[in-house]
Amino acid sequence: MQQTVVDRIDPIAEDTVALLLRGTAGPLAPWEPGAHIDLALPNWLTRQYSLCGDPADRESYRIAVRHERLSRGGSEYLHRFLRRGRTLDVSLPRNHFPLVPAPAYLFLAGGIGITAVLPMLRAVVGAGVPASLVYVGRSAATMPFAGELRAAYGERVRIVGTAEQGRPDLTALAAGTAPGTLVYCCGPASMLAAAEAAFPAGRLRVERFHPAPKTFGPDTEFEAVCARSARTVRVPADKTLLDALAHAGHPLPSGCREGVCGSCELTVLDGRPEHRDDIGAPEGRMYACVSRALTPRLVLDL
Repeated sequence: MQQTVVDRIDPIAEDTVALLLRGTAGPLAPWEPGAHIDLALPNWLTRQYSLCGDPADRESYRIAVRHERLSRGGSEYLHRFLRRGRTLDVSLPRNHFPLVPAPAYLFLAGGIGITAVLPMLRAVVGAGVPASLVYVGRSAATMPFAGELRAAYGERVRIVGTAEQGRPDLTALAAGTAPGTLVYCCGPASMLAAAEAAFPAGRLRVERFHPAPKTFGPDTEFEAVCARSARTVRVPADKTLLDALAHAGHPLPSGCREGVCGSCELTVLDGRPEHRDDIGAPEGRMYACVSRALTPRLVLDL
């Protein structure tokens, strides 16, 4: 973890603030567009936020937080109780939504999903690569960074307020997109579903706020062998690996508990995990919050 101090809290749209977190012990860890951090809150919650500042700035991180009406305590705390000068621990940046080389880019952002896309647009335009952004929200007043984007990128940016204009036709947009263009989309589930229906899978990259609906077989009991401590933990059918390990004295960092953030990653030394995450676990890894086992036993690097 890295310690930061809250340097600025700026309202940037209705129900949305930008936080500038300044490192307290020298340069912060580097990051690339698409990365996010885990933010450890004083109310014992951990939440994930996309980095939306400048990767060249090693002194601070910028994130934006929307106050969710059905907040589980994260955005509620940040909007109502957080003050300048408060120290907060943040994780090293992780990136499950990396920007890969392409001859041209189309970025699609819905609401607070602009935070993941903003550094990408800045990077590719700065490199001279053709790029455009379609940014969708209820109205301009609810859309973070709308003014900043208009000022910086002009006609490359299309702002769509659905209250007046309705939702954009992504099928028509796809038909007019040049071959080879890579499409990045971050936003609510309805926007991601529309993008997946409109664009070829090989040209589309998405980042989800919440896991996509999936169907798996029935949950079954299995054993998790902690190789370094020589302990075997029983994982009942009605309990996650994450919770079983915590109950046995092996707590792991955890944030989303839905398989979309990657904070509870484990190395699997033997056995076959059943991957239920939405970010694509690397070979030999699994995410303990949602994934289970396809074999009676998993041997873990714990």
